[in-house]
Amino acid sequence: MQPLSCAYHSIQLRLIPALDEVVGPLGERDRELVRAFELTAPLLPKVLGPSDYCGLGRPQANRHKLFRAFIAKSVMGFPTTELLIEQLKGNATLRFLCGWDSRGEVPSASTFSRAFAEFAQSGAAAQIHAMLVEATHREKIVGHCSKDSTAIHARERHCRTHDKPLKQKRKRGRRPRHAPVPPPPEPRRLQLQPTRSLQANICDLPKGCDWGIKKNSQGKCEQWRGYKLHLDFSDAGVPLSAILSSASVHDSQVAVPLMQMTSGRIRAGLYDLMDAAYDAREIHEFSRSLGHVPVIDPNPRGSAEPIPLDPAKTERYKERSAAERGNSELKDNFGLENIRVKGHWKVSCHVMFCVLALTSKTLFNMIC
Repeated sequence: MQPLSCAYHSIQLRLIPALDEVVGPLGERDRELVRAFELTAPLLPKVLGPSDYCGLGRPQANRHKLFRAFIAKSVMGFPTTELLIEQLKGNATLRFLCGWDSRGEVPSASTFSRAFAEFAQSGAAAQIHAMLVEATHREKIVGHCSKDSTAIHARERHCRTHDKPLKQKRKRGRRPRHAPVPPPPEPRRLQLQPTRSLQANICDLPKGCDWGIKKNSQGKCEQWRGYKLHLDFSDAGVPLSAILSSASVHDSQVAVPLMQMTSGRIRAGLYDLMDAAYDAREIHEFSRSLGHVPVIDPNPRGSAEPIPLDPAKTERYKERSAAERGNSELKDNFGLENIRVKGHWKVSCHVMFCVLALTSKTLFNMIC
C-alpha cells in the first residue's frame, strides 16, 4: 500500500477530477466514499481473494463490489440493505462507484444477505481495518490512545449463557479444627489477562446479547439490550482497535485486550487515557509494562470526595475527548444505530463496516 500522503494526492488531484468529468460533480459524501474505496482497494484481494471467479459452475456475484456496497451503506448512512439496493438502482453515480454499470447488474437482496453472512463468518471487515491501521501507523508514534465504550442496541432476545454460579454462603464463626481447608478463590479475569495472549483474552470475553447499564455524560444510568463496543482512538480520532462484547461486560475487562491489539498495530504509544471505569491496579501495571504512561481518572469507590488528577495529567486527559467525538460520529453519521442483523458475528461485521468508514475519513482528515 502506498503512503497516505501519496494516496491523498493521487485521489484528490487525479482520481476525483477525472470522476467529475465522467459522472458529473461529486458531492461531499461521494468524495468520502471514493477515498474509502481507494484506501481499501489494495487490501481486498488479500482478504477476499481475486475478484474474477475461477471455479466451476455458475459464477457468484463479485464479492469486491458487494464489499464496496456495504462500505457505501455505512458512509451514506443507509439504515437498511433494501434502501441501499434501491439507491444503487436509482443513483447512477453510486452504482458506478461501486462497480456496476446498469440497474440489471445490481444483485438481489438475497445475494447481499449471503455475502454479508460470508463477510461476518470470515471477519473480512475486521481484517481489512487491522491491515489499514497497520499500513498507515506502522512508522507512527501515537501520543495519546483514548479508550472508551459505547452501547450497541440490538433487536434480538437476550441470552444469559454466561451467568456466574451463585456463591455459597460461608458459615459464620471460627472454622472447626478438623474441617477441610476451603480452596483459594479463583483468579479474576483481570488478573489472568496480562499473562495470556490476545486471542485467548478475546475468546474469554462474553459475546452473547444481554442487558447492560452504564452512566452517561450527565450522570444518569441508561439500560439497554444488546452489545457493547470497546474502541481505542488516536489523537486524530482514528479508531485503532475495536472489540465487541456483551452489554454486561465491564469496561475494565476489555482494557488489556485493547492495549494488546493496539500495540501490535502501531509503532509505539505514549499515553493511555481512560476514565474512572478503568481504574484498576492490573490495568496500570500492564500499561506501564508496554512502556506507556497510564492517565486514568481516579475512581473514588464510594468516597464522597473526588480524587483529583495531577495538573499535568489533567491537561493530558483533555485529549480523551477524541473518543467521545468518535463514538458520536459513528452513531450519528455512519449507521451504528441502524442494526437490523442478529447474532454476535453479524453485529460485529456491521459495526466494523462503520468503523472502517470512520477510519478512512479520519485518515484523510489528518493530512487535509
